[in-house]
This record gives sequence, structure tokens and C-alpha cells, in this order.
Amino acid sequence: MNSPALHNSATIQAKQPQWLLWLVAVQFMVLFAPTFVWLWERWTMSVWQNGHGILVTGLVFYLIRGELLKMKSLPLSSNGWGFAILIPALMMYMLDTGIHSQLLSGIALVFSLPGFSLLFLGTKRTKAILFPLSTLLLTLPIPLVFTESIHLALRYIATQSVAFLLKLIGVPVFSSGTLLEVEGGSLMVADACSGFATLYAAMTIAILTAYFCTSVSRRILLILIAAPLAVAVNIARVMVLALLVNWFGLDILATSAHEISGLLTFMIALPIIFFLGQEEPAVKLEQVGLEK
Repeated sequence: MNSPALHNSATIQAKQPQWLLWLVAVQFMVLFAPTFVWLWERWTMSVWQNGHGILVTGLVFYLIRGELLKMKSLPLSSNGWGFAILIPALMMYMLDTGIHSQLLSGIALVFSLPGFSLLFLGTKRTKAILFPLSTLLLTLPIPLVFTESIHLALRYIATQSVAFLLKLIGVPVFSSGTLLEVEGGSLMVADACSGFATLYAAMTIAILTAYFCTSVSRRILLILIAAPLAVAVNIARVMVLALLVNWFGLDILATSAHEISGLLTFMIALPIIFFLGQEEPAVKLEQVGLEK
């Protein structure tokens, strides 16, 4: 027969590792505080640069919450192999303290999350949320040296496409490289107008949406349409700006119209991706019928 003292002792012993894990978690949060600040600064710097980071991070944690709610009936568990992930992440962070890239510390932060998940949530829950966690890598700022050629290609595509469309509707235009000349002035399609931020966000959202979509055909559609959709929306944006410059002059670019047009690219492209990822009601009804 177990005495109350022995029962309490066993309970304390069971809870003690949880207190140790929380202590490690707090220390880790303090350690990565500069990385959190750096990420926030990059995400909020401009809508043209990594502005999707906040949106994607919020969506990822929303999806993770949904997956964890489905598994709330499972008993709490912990897998010590989480430390095997945390230790390399810490070493990566230590390396970045010497080279001050900040990006490496951001990668270390994302890599550490599955380790914490194993320690606090166990193996089954970690498997369920591993993919959404891994997509957080797509919220990290990409150095321009790796994307410069993509920016340039997108700028040329936008310039030549807008020049063709303007001529098609009868607006006089001259294009040279990434420069558009209309009656109201000259419009340079710079990196900020390349549409790379929209492309990056659209691809990330498409991957996340496709992962949680049960239809294989819709998954393929989402992955294939994300990039062309982002490019098309940005072409429409540059087209609108060129028309505004043609009608009102270059001063229009100094107003909020420039920034609002950038936000609209996200507000148009991303909801379309979400819409395409929705399943048909008939499919859901068939699944319910099969389950019965």
C-alpha cells in the first residue's frame, strides 16, 4: 500500500524535469532575444523587404495550434532527443557571435524549435507540427547577394510586360532596360518594385496551404500557380503606377499610393492562394460518408 508521502514524492520527481525544461526555455529565450529583435526589425523595415515574415509566422503558429488541438487527448510526454537538436543550434548561435551575420543565429533559432517541441510536446506532436515549423525558415531575410539575379529578372519581366500593355491600350511609352518613360515622367522599376517580396510570400503561403490540403490536384495547382500569380499581380501594380505617373506626374510616387500599391499585391495574391486551397464541400461530404 502506497503512503501519501511516497505518492507526493513521486509526483514531485515527475514534475521536476518539467521545471528544468522551463528553466532551459527561459534561458534560451533570453539568449535569442537579440535575434528576435533583429528579425522584428527586418520584418517591419519595409513592405518591400521581408514584410511577409510577420504574416507567415502568425499563420504558422495558427496552424500549429490547430494541429495541437487535434491531439489534446494524448498524454503529455517528453523526448530527450530534443537536446540533440538544441546543442547543435547553440553551437551555430555561438559561431554567429563571432561572425555577426545575424542570419546564422536566425537559422539556429528555427532549428531549435523542433528540439523544444520534442522536450515539451513529445514525439507524436512534434511529427505533426514539424513541417509548419520548418517553413519558418522561409521567413528569414535572404541576403541580396543570393537574390540579386532574381530581382533583376523580375524587374525586366515587369518592365517589358508593362510597356507591352501600355502600348496595347494606346499609351505612348518607351522602355529601356528597367526604365519606363511615359508622358508624365520616367519610372524606374527598382528592386523594391521587382515583386520579389510578393513572390517570396506567395511561395511560402502556397507551400503551407498545400501541405494541409488533402487533394493532390489542389496541392499541385497551388505550387504551380504561386509564382505566376505573384508576378502577374506585381505587373498589374507597376502598370497602375505607370498610368498614375502618366496622368498626374512623378509627384504621385511621393504619396501613399506607392506603399498602398505594394500592400495590395499581398492582399490580392495571398487570398487567391487561400481560396484555391479550400476543398470542395462535396469532397468533404464524401469523406464524412466514408467515415460513417
